[in-house]
Amino acid sequence: MKVLDLQCLHGHRFEGWFASVDDFESQLSRKLIECPICAATEVSRMPSAPRLNLSGATSAEKGSGHAAERAGAATAERLREVEAQALSMLREMVGKTENVGDRFAEEARRIHYNEAPARNIRGVTTPADARALIEEGIDVLPLPGACVPKESLQ
Repeated sequence: MKVLDLQCLHGHRFEGWFASVDDFESQLSRKLIECPICAATEVSRMPSAPRLNLSGATSAEKGSGHAAERAGAATAERLREVEAQALSMLREMVGKTENVGDRFAEEARRIHYNEAPARNIRGVTTPADARALIEEGIDVLPLPGACVPKESLQ
């Protein structure tokens, strides 16, 4: 089993598990691999650092190498934890909001002025419309550059 670090065109990083590198290449060429966040099929393999056994190194060099390796592994693990938390929060947000699509600004105003039932919504708007909503006192949480999927994630 090969675990590969992947990244979509929008910069979302994720892991993919494949029987072999050839299996990955085959699925990639057939556009079967999708980003779990935005469903983009333009995916690339990210470089990963393999563990190196340097049998000619002295024990002092090995010790310092292991310390650096452990520090790097801890950093990578923390990054995976943060990414997992962010994905979890995104899943929760998607599950607890109604997608109003391009009507976001209009629907947010209707809710704010009690012309529509109060509920949590999500959608797409222009930066200018988002600023106007904020200036009107309407609470919004802009996610610049994020592609929020139309349906629940997994």
